[in-house]
Amino acid sequence: MAERPIRVLIAKPGLDGHDRGAKVVARALRDAGMEVIYTGIRQTPEMIAEAALQEDVDVVGLSILSGAHLDLFPRIVAQMRQKQLDDVLLVCGGIIPDEDMAMLKQMGFSGVFGPGTSTQEIAKFIRAEIGQKRGAVAA
Repeated sequence: MAERPIRVLIAKPGLDGHDRGAKVVARALRDAGMEVIYTGIRQTPEMIAEAALQEDVDVVGLSILSGAHLDLFPRIVAQMRQKQLDDVLLVCGGIIPDEDMAMLKQMGFSGVFGPGTSTQEIAKFIRAEIGQKRGAVAA
């Protein structure tokens, strides 16, 4: 039996309306063989967590350029925990200062990708992380 493709939700939380980067990443992950759900712009933490639950995703990727990541991301993590989505891989990208990266990792984000990160690097990271999770489940 073939393993199901990695399912990724790409979301733009908050009022940030710039979504070109999120769309580029979504398309690249799709082209890499993943199933990608793009929620669009102006998503609330509740909407993102509910979409992750309904779509049964392996990964939630958040894109932010507004600087509101330290306000919005903890709320998204809390909503996901409330929905028992602790096993979903969290990654984020956009304009995130270096000094915030450690805090985001403590929050539960496995991957934090800044401007200029190649889409191949993001896809490779997701494949490796999900491969480890699926390998641990099979073992």
